Amino acid sequence: MQPILSCRDVMVDFSGFKALQGVNLEVDHHEILFLIGPNGAGKTTLLDVICGKTKSTNGEVRFAGEVTLTKLSEQKIVHHGVARKFQAPSIFLQLTPFENLEIAMKQKKGFLSMLFAKMTQTQEEKIEQLLERIGLYDVRHQPSSSLSHGQKQWLEIGMQLIQEPRLLLLDEPIAGMSGEERTKTGQLIEEIAKECSVLIVEHDMDFVRNFSTKVVVMHEGKVLCEGSMDEIQENEEVRNVYLGRKG
Repeated sequence: MQPILSCRDVMVDFSGFKALQGVNLEVDHHEILFLIGPNGAGKTTLLDVICGKTKSTNGEVRFAGEVTLTKLSEQKIVHHGVARKFQAPSIFLQLTPFENLEIAMKQKKGFLSMLFAKMTQTQEEKIEQLLERIGLYDVRHQPSSSLSHGQKQWLEIGMQLIQEPRLLLLDEPIAGMSGEERTKTGQLIEEIAKECSVLIVEHDMDFVRNFSTKVVVMHEGKVLCEGSMDEIQENEEVRNVYLGRKG
C-alpha cells in the first residue's frame, strides 16, 4: 500500500538560508509519527510545506500516492484531506464549542451556502458525537473563552476532525498543558489514528515515547534518522546533537 504522505528531496531556501536540505519522509496509514529535533531543525517548516503555507524550492510532496501537494494552494490541500493545527489555539472565543464546530463543518461549503445553510439532525448528531470524543460535551454551550488551555487545544483539534481529514498535522499539541491534559491528549491522538494518520512536531520526550508509532529526528534541515523511540535513544549521533543537550 502507498504511504499516505511521501516527501522526496524537499528543499526550502529562504534567500540563502536553507531551512530544509533534501528531506525524505514517509507517513503510513494510521501511523502516529513524531518529528523531533533541536530548534531550527526544520520541523515546523516541513509542516508548512505539507499544508501549502510555504512553497518548497525543490522536491515533491505526494499525498495518497496520487496528489502532488507542492503544486496546490492551501485551500485545495485541505480539500484533499490534509488538516493542520498550529501551536497556538485559533478558535472563536465568543462562540461556544458547538458553534465553533458548526462553523468548521461549514467551511467546506461556499460563502453563500455557509451563510444560509441550516443544520440538519445528522450534522447536529455528528457535532455532539465529536464533542463527546474530545471531552467537551458538558461545556458545549458555554463560551469558549471559559475553557482551560487544554480544552481550547482539544476544541481546535475537533475543528480539524469535523472536516474528516486523512492526515492531521499537529504542532506541539501539549504545550502548556497539565499532566492530566497531556495524557488525555495522547489518548485522543491514539483514537484519531484509527481513522487518519497523524504527524506531530513535539519536544516532550516522555509524550513521544508513550504515544508514537515512529519517530523521525531532524537536524539542520535534514532527516538524521528514524525508528522507534528506543532505537532513537540508542543512536549515538542523535544523542550528540539533540537528546544529550536535554540531559
